[in-house]
Amino acid sequence: MDLALLLLVMLLRQEVAALKLLHVNVPAYTLRGDEATLECRYDLETEKLYSISWYKDNEEFYRYVPRTEPNKHSYHVEGVKVDHRKSDRGKVVLQDANLHTSGKYKCEVSAEAPNFHSVNGEASMEVIALPLEMPTITGEEKVYASGDVLALNCTSSKSHPAARLKWFVNGQQVKPDSEMVFEQHGLLSTISSLLLELKPGHLASDKINVRCEATVRSTHGIDEPFVDTRNTEVFVQGHATLTTPSLCLLVATLLQLFLLPPV
Repeated sequence: MDLALLLLVMLLRQEVAALKLLHVNVPAYTLRGDEATLECRYDLETEKLYSISWYKDNEEFYRYVPRTEPNKHSYHVEGVKVDHRKSDRGKVVLQDANLHTSGKYKCEVSAEAPNFHSVNGEASMEVIALPLEMPTITGEEKVYASGDVLALNCTSSKSHPAARLKWFVNGQQVKPDSEMVFEQHGLLSTISSLLLELKPGHLASDKINVRCEATVRSTHGIDEPFVDTRNTEVFVQGHATLTTPSLCLLVATLLQLFLLPPV
């Protein structure tokens, strides 16, 4: 019984002293063209490190082996460019991120003999391509009257992921008539069409303010997502009619009624 108890204590002590993975830190998103730092934190306890390997979508692209010379090795994987000067046993730095850099990254830590323990952890990273220009509004006419249809298109600059578009008329959000997304060389452009019949309230100040808002947002469900919002606005002239007078004309008419003596 004493021998069995001793063996159990030794096994438990060995388990407690085994290699542990503490944290794998992969940025949830990075911008196209930037660098990204991937960190792998571990505790060897009484073990000795044999190797650290990094994988993108289950393809190995970096290995650190302390007992070899050189101790840093990288392998070709699409979208991955390792900066050897900044990479070591604790981290890997990726240069010039592009759309192919997006994916799931795994760190695997292995101990030497006789136990050959191995632990691993993974996390995903998204590469965001920002638009180079503001959204554009096309199709506006010079003058509109009540009953006319405001027919406009808003086109976002190419990005990844695709921009989400919103329309605002005189500060109030309105629903688009249709929306389409087009792909070109991996980047996406959104076109939103607005068809709005103008009411007298739209022409109250003789000018109609139309704004298109384009938002590029990271797709991962995280507490603090990346958000880039850009706005373009145009002002179109509203034409006052007898049935839909402008505010200025209405005020002038009231002043005449109350201030001028009757004939």
